[in-house]
Amino acid sequence: MSPLLVLIVAVLATTYAGPIVRFATAPALAIAFWRLALVLPVAGGLAVWERSGERGAVPSGASVGTAPRSPLPLMVLAGLLLSVHFWSWIASLHYTAVASSVVLVSLKSVFAWAIAALWLREHPTRAEAWGIALAVSGASLIGVGDARFSLGALGGDGLALLGAATGAGYYVIGRRVRRTVGIWRYATGVYAVAAAALALLALAAAVPLVGFTRRDWAVFGAMAAGPMLIGHTGMNYALRHFRATTVNVAALGEPVGATLLAWLIPAIHEPPRVTAVVGGVLVLIGIGLSLGVGNGTRETGNVGTDRHSTFPVSPFPFPGRGEERRSRDAR
Repeated sequence: MSPLLVLIVAVLATTYAGPIVRFATAPALAIAFWRLALVLPVAGGLAVWERSGERGAVPSGASVGTAPRSPLPLMVLAGLLLSVHFWSWIASLHYTAVASSVVLVSLKSVFAWAIAALWLREHPTRAEAWGIALAVSGASLIGVGDARFSLGALGGDGLALLGAATGAGYYVIGRRVRRTVGIWRYATGVYAVAAAALALLALAAAVPLVGFTRRDWAVFGAMAAGPMLIGHTGMNYALRHFRATTVNVAALGEPVGATLLAWLIPAIHEPPRVTAVVGGVLVLIGIGLSLGVGNGTRETGNVGTDRHSTFPVSPFPFPGRGEERRSRDAR
């Protein structure tokens, strides 16, 4: 399976996350915890299988001088950022519209540019800077539209923006670590850290993690199977073959599907407001301009250098055997 197809399927799998959360009565922390915890047995088993297939192989990114000697600290940080990303995004859905929340969280591609510029020394061109400004203007319009109808929605928009910033950091770290770490080992480590952080936060805040209705557990399972196992893991896989900004731009397909589902599902029936539609269009145009539509598929700059290289393309590693070995042999 091609990396491009994996990325497309991953984005499609995330589209129903926003609407389906509205059916849950469980706290945001519990939803975020269980969507991660329910994935761990599957991801962990595949990580063991992946490790056995890679034993003795030389990581394809081992020659990159800027690659971290040990990926563990960055994986822990990525897990912590992911935990905040999930909590803030799910919490935002209780205060603001699905369209506003999902589109604002999708601004993580804009935040990713800023983080990459500071950490990886990658700076946008003038056209890209204009695109970022346009996207931020669109996001502001969405927030203003919500504020006119409900002041509480403004707090939800703030939580969604927090989810965007932490999600951006999570993806930029993934871009760097995935050069040397297999997809299932990376996913298992990051998801485990995120789940543990959410469990500790729930304990400190006295938020229950058990005792929910059958409908809540159905939502947990649906969130874990689609948006998490297929969606997030698929995009983490794509980070090895595509630039982090390209993956984030592809993820902008999520608000389109989520908004459509929120409108069509009778139990929600949430038509997007005019301001949300206009703001969303500006966001999409701005991000498309900032990244350059059609540019940067599998061409990836070496982190922290001026060199550019093309990552070898290998089949989606499901069940995940020998991804690094195949990448090395492909060169």
